[in-house]
Amino acid sequence: MHEAAAPLATIWRFDDLRRIGGAPVRVEGDPQIVRTDAGPAVRFDGADDALFIESHPLAGARQFTVEAVFRPDGGEFAQRWLHLAEQTADAPEGAYPPVPPSGPRMLFEIRVVGTSWYLDAFTTGPGYNKALIVPEKTFPVGRWYHVAQVYDGRTYRSYVDGVLQAEADIAFQPQGAGYASLGTRINRRDYFNGAVLSARFTAAALTPDQFTRELPAQ
Repeated sequence: MHEAAAPLATIWRFDDLRRIGGAPVRVEGDPQIVRTDAGPAVRFDGADDALFIESHPLAGARQFTVEAVFRPDGGEFAQRWLHLAEQTADAPEGAYPPVPPSGPRMLFEIRVVGTSWYLDAFTTGPGYNKALIVPEKTFPVGRWYHVAQVYDGRTYRSYVDGVLQAEADIAFQPQGAGYASLGTRINRRDYFNGAVLSARFTAAALTPDQFTRELPAQ
């Protein structure tokens, strides 16, 4: 009896900011590639550093897993550091990326309180709108973490280091092709202070034992 093949994933690494995951990138501000013992990461200053990527790697997916390895370094209360957005006809004229900031999207944010943070995983589209956020579940800033959000066709879940944070049933609908931002909201608000090592996007619902395990040394 053969084991089922692992689902295909799109992996974003940050050793060349001209293209990520094969997609063109627009760089704003001065994000820096830094070295870790797990490979290169990209460092954002929390002021104006951002990457805009011509890809929504989960477009068309009915189930999904978004994973990332990141290090929050404190700063402002609300910080959006990964934003996937569908391109729709109502994008502001002349805007780049050409997506509406309030259209179908999925994202990771953090909330910083003193020297701690907590996770905000969010997705919205026609017929669904859900934030998975638990202010009581906090973690120290200045350390590397693995975070994930997963949708299995019924239940939407968020994780930090493989530990469930929150879950809710939603009527998710696949999102269309679009763009992504890293280090900020896609309309350039709520900039991120910290670093991102990698992101992995899978059009299937993974379980925590299938998550990537590549945290740099703390």
